[in-house]
Amino acid sequence: MISSSAKPLLFDVIVIGAGAAGMMCAIEAGKRGRRVLLVDHAAQPGEKIRISGGGRCNFTNLDTRPEAFISQNPSFCISALRRYRPADFIRLLETHQISWHEKSLGQLFCDGSARQVVQMLLSELRVAGAELRLAATVANIARSGEGFHLRVGRDVAQCRSLVIACGGKSIPKMGATGFGYDIAAQFGVPVVETRPALVPLTFDVSLLDRLKPLAGVAASVVAEAAGKRFAEAMLFTHRGLSGPAILQVSSYWREGAEVRIDLAPGIDMFALLRQGRGERPRQSLAGVLSDLLPRRLAQLLAQDFDAPERLADVSDRVLRNVANAVNDWRVKPVGTEGYRTAEVTLGGVDTKALNSRTMAVSSVPGLYFIGEVVDVTGWLGGYNFHWAWASGWCAGQAV
Repeated sequence: MISSSAKPLLFDVIVIGAGAAGMMCAIEAGKRGRRVLLVDHAAQPGEKIRISGGGRCNFTNLDTRPEAFISQNPSFCISALRRYRPADFIRLLETHQISWHEKSLGQLFCDGSARQVVQMLLSELRVAGAELRLAATVANIARSGEGFHLRVGRDVAQCRSLVIACGGKSIPKMGATGFGYDIAAQFGVPVVETRPALVPLTFDVSLLDRLKPLAGVAASVVAEAAGKRFAEAMLFTHRGLSGPAILQVSSYWREGAEVRIDLAPGIDMFALLRQGRGERPRQSLAGVLSDLLPRRLAQLLAQDFDAPERLADVSDRVLRNVANAVNDWRVKPVGTEGYRTAEVTLGGVDTKALNSRTMAVSSVPGLYFIGEVVDVTGWLGGYNFHWAWASGWCAGQAV
């Protein structure tokens, strides 16, 4: 318990978590004249921002429609996405003279380092008058009158509004924990079961042994799980499958289910192989497949079906089986690589407990949850950062 003799530091708002959502919330609250404390147990703010997008920060996506977000309440994110749009964050970047560019599928990246985004947010925090404390442990959170008491490092602090922005469990080596969910449980706020998302899939030993020659091979594919299809790159790994297409479907895949993969999207492989048999009868099956697939993958497919040396001697039945293996490869992963490599956490604080406009907990006045800790998870490609900006901005207007 907090000692009653300790004189508390007084704030209007305390934000726990100096990531994307927490910094955005603290900035907006500070702009509104609130006395704000932003606290994090990490030694540096915005570490996920710094490492994202290969160090260039995929900071948003031009197509931030609700359908690109996963939640038990698919409508919950609509209000925040309408009120804070990609153009709003772009405007902030350009105010700080940070140049950016669009890559495929509406993904926006900094031209330079992701550190520019972190420095921009820190600059905005200073202008807004928010206080930032790093490497500070938060403990003993408790209700106090119309607000909250908590210990921040060696100090006792008091606030009217407490915002939880400490993220999910993904990438624990960067300090990620389930602290936000613990706070939710303390105040009786329900939490949707969490699991790793945007994460590589793993295979059993027998399948790994067969696919071992393909480790490091990449291909453009269409991957599908639970009826959701993504056309992006896929990578064979020593543990299973990765790459953008696989990370996307991992958020929908569940244990025991199949993933369907088209290794040659838009191509009728059976028709192409039959055509090749007529036009190039002396060529090998692997040779024809290599025109469209990575060489090592083509060779492995030919070996799997024990095809004759010449394409002319390969029957329609074998060609059909090969075509199905290419256009409709069905594989059953045994799991994922877990939070260790997951980019985000699926599930989180149940949105039924929150106000979609303010992110406030309906049953606990003054308590807010924003960002990854909430049961709103975006696709790969800047969506999760945009949810952080949008949910943080909304809470910043309300605290």
